[in-house]
Amino acid sequence: MLTIRLSRFGKKKHPVFRVIISEKTKDTIGDYLEVLGTYDPHTNKANLKTDRIQYWISKGAQASGVIHNLLISHKIITGDKIKVANIKKKEGEEKPVAETPKAAEPQAETAAPAPETPQPKTDTPEAGKTETPAA
Repeated sequence: MLTIRLSRFGKKKHPVFRVIISEKTKDTIGDYLEVLGTYDPHTNKANLKTDRIQYWISKGAQASGVIHNLLISHKIITGDKIKVANIKKKEGEEKPVAETPKAAEPQAETAAPAPETPQPKTDTPEAGKTETPAA
């Protein structure tokens, strides 16, 4: 299957990407069929060959998630953007939560209470002994 995707080139710490079409299983560095444009994420500038991109899509090529969103933002194709970034928070960091309106609080109170969890049973020999107070 053919895929339109990004191939990185450029300087160290300043990547610039080529928009290429290649076989999905092949590496993006070496073997590709055609360069369809370039994309600089620092300036958010893209030089795209729209006629060639539309040609390859008409032949059945699939765009990667980032390219799909890039083509939508440059109005080359129509549709909804795809969520591609899966950013996970670190354990210690929490996003500050805005205060909820007071009208929403009573709704939470009227909700059914959560069932209580049963207490775990301890089967230790000391649990059966009863201590007698010293007289």
